Amino acid sequence: MTTPPGSSRRSSHAEAILGPELSARLPQTKVLLVGAGGIGCELLKNIVLAGFGHITLLDLDTIDLSNLNRQFLFRKKDVKQSKALVAAKTASAFNPNVRITPIHGNIKEPQFDISWFKQYDIVLNALDNLEARRHVNKMCLAAGVPLVESGTAGYLGQVQPIVKDRAECFDCVPKSTPKTFPVCTIRSTPSQPIHCIVWAKSYLLPQLFGEDEDAGGELDEAEKQGENAQEIATLRKEAVAFKAVRAALRAPAEMTSSDAAKIVFAKVFRSDIENLLSMADMWRSREPPTPLDFDAIRNGTFVAKKSHQPNGNGTAVNGANGAAPKAPGSAATEQLLNGASSRTTSAASLKDQRTLSLVDNLELFVASVNRLAARIRSGKEEAISFDKDDDDTLDFVTASANLRSTAYGIITKSRWEVKEMAGNIIPAIATTNAIISGLIVLQAFHLLRKSYNSLRNVHVQFRPSMPLSAIKISLPNDSCGVCRDNFAEILCDPARVTLGEVIDGILGDGEGEGAGTGKRDVSVYEDKRVLSDPDWDDNLDRTLESLNVTRGKFLSIVDDDGELETIQLGIGILPPNHSVDEPPYILPTPLPQPKRKVKPRLLEKTPPPPPTGTKRSAPDDDDVPSAKRSKNNGVLQVDKSFSPSKRRKLEEDGLIMIDLADSNLDDADIIVID
Repeated sequence: MTTPPGSSRRSSHAEAILGPELSARLPQTKVLLVGAGGIGCELLKNIVLAGFGHITLLDLDTIDLSNLNRQFLFRKKDVKQSKALVAAKTASAFNPNVRITPIHGNIKEPQFDISWFKQYDIVLNALDNLEARRHVNKMCLAAGVPLVESGTAGYLGQVQPIVKDRAECFDCVPKSTPKTFPVCTIRSTPSQPIHCIVWAKSYLLPQLFGEDEDAGGELDEAEKQGENAQEIATLRKEAVAFKAVRAALRAPAEMTSSDAAKIVFAKVFRSDIENLLSMADMWRSREPPTPLDFDAIRNGTFVAKKSHQPNGNGTAVNGANGAAPKAPGSAATEQLLNGASSRTTSAASLKDQRTLSLVDNLELFVASVNRLAARIRSGKEEAISFDKDDDDTLDFVTASANLRSTAYGIITKSRWEVKEMAGNIIPAIATTNAIISGLIVLQAFHLLRKSYNSLRNVHVQFRPSMPLSAIKISLPNDSCGVCRDNFAEILCDPARVTLGEVIDGILGDGEGEGAGTGKRDVSVYEDKRVLSDPDWDDNLDRTLESLNVTRGKFLSIVDDDGELETIQLGIGILPPNHSVDEPPYILPTPLPQPKRKVKPRLLEKTPPPPPTGTKRSAPDDDDVPSAKRSKNNGVLQVDKSFSPSKRRKLEEDGLIMIDLADSNLDDADIIVID
């Protein structure tokens, strides 16, 4: 590679710090950076200035106005454009010797398969999505490419280098799952704003505009968990009634602009609440909700029974001053949100931070329902799911949650607050992103040098005395269901190769090194789908394509005896020059030779430490008192060093300490424990 003019002067500082060997290698290094958000922008700037020669930047998102306070590669003129494309264009000016290839796409798309990952020397993760992070972790393990994983949460952050068989992977330590709420709390008895927001986002929006799924499964599970049977029965009736509402939203747009929205409103905020009020027992110990009236709210005559609205006067709840907005219909709310209202008097009245009155929430509800219904009717989208950057879904969730909060006497939230809560957003700190990005590059240098002993898991902590914590990497968890699997890739034509051919080819004949394990009983899965097992072989003669097992997916070949590691077989495509006369697949060489699973060690049961409080719990019947004792000639003797107060406390708990095993016990109520 010819050194461009002036590059030696530009890279002289890197050579002095990194040494000639590593600095000379950087221009040829191929790095994949996944994510161009808060961490991604800082990280892209760092690796460009460090001199990484070939950078592929991949991100699915577009730029939102709220990104500009911390993602410094973007400007206001870039809003709504691809993050990857804009970031690559901006960062290219920092170092003309670096080649940046932007990709606006989803890392989970099938074309980004194992072979695609193998072209990179290192992968750097800058994602905020748990599923995507797990996917990249698995793909890097399968491709044998080192990964640097990272994340931030406010002032906290972490960097984790991952190398197969040398360091624990992203899934070696279980991740906490997002908090969930009981179904009946969300659907019937909310008491906090988050309950109403979760209801609007995870229940109402999918019911109206999501896939037409049977909602009975969630209710069946709630019933198994012992939730109120009467409430469950009422909720089942609601689910049936929703079918008519869904049909009205998908009907040709012959209704007036508010008719479809009014049908939804009447069903959700009036009929459903009246049905709940009919169950008197439910409201004996809690405040009952108030059914909302569409026309009364618009006319300014609706009186909230218990109001936490901004006007706080407990009377008619309508505009901010008790009067309806001058502009008709949803136009008034659009003006309010876009800053055209005369009520915009201070910086606190920014679009998303305004507190909406009840009538504003109603008009926003009508406007968002009509916009979402139009998207469904257009045929371009069969289902719509919540996205914090989708204005239509965010408006719908904001308005629906606030209307429900009004009905239940719960304080309402601004559009910005709803976005934070519904999108599980933790405020991002630009300084934390900058620190984490620098630490990622340091770990990347260690990986490129293969200085595995220098790798560290680094945590940014909210502790002034020790803001950074660097810990030596841990070995992989023997029970990890990801990195302890045996990864391989088969190149094939899914339309021609059968499941049986794949299984037989991967298992091999077991004769000689690299010839596989030989035939054995296995079960085969694709994600959570069972495709075959020793007692069910109906799919063995079907092609992979007919089973929807195509490029980018994995087949899990599980040993039926549980003795050998699972084989994770990635599906790739045949090279263009593969002859049609040859078998429609190319097996990996050598064939996978899974190791025997490590049996978990049985730890000896150790007695719990003695309690430190003044009260002692009564011992189990099978327990022997754990006082200081020694065993001489098979006789259990108790240490005589107990103080009188200690003996008294033991006696209060029903234990009498004796000096010798043959002591006389005259009390008939005493049970001797051998």
